[in-house]
Amino acid sequence: MKWQSALAIYTLFWAMSVFFVLPFGVRTSEEAGAPLVPGQAPSAPHAFDPKRIVVRTTVLSAVLFAAFYLNYVNGWVTAEMLDWTR
Repeated sequence: MKWQSALAIYTLFWAMSVFFVLPFGVRTSEEAGAPLVPGQAPSAPHAFDPKRIVVRTTVLSAVLFAAFYLNYVNGWVTAEMLDWTR
């Protein structure tokens, strides 16, 4: 696999992982015990920490990419194994 292909696949895993990581650890202002700002939705997060999300996303995408790459190298699951029309 070329490094450009590996980078593109890792980027796809990273973008997909963001959506898995975003909902975890979110606390509303009510849960944090803080008053709502006028006009703020009650379901809005109290504090947004992008560094924490980037780190969690990077770790998750690295694990997913490692599993993908190990499968690519070792051939554990191939396209022929997934073809149920035969």
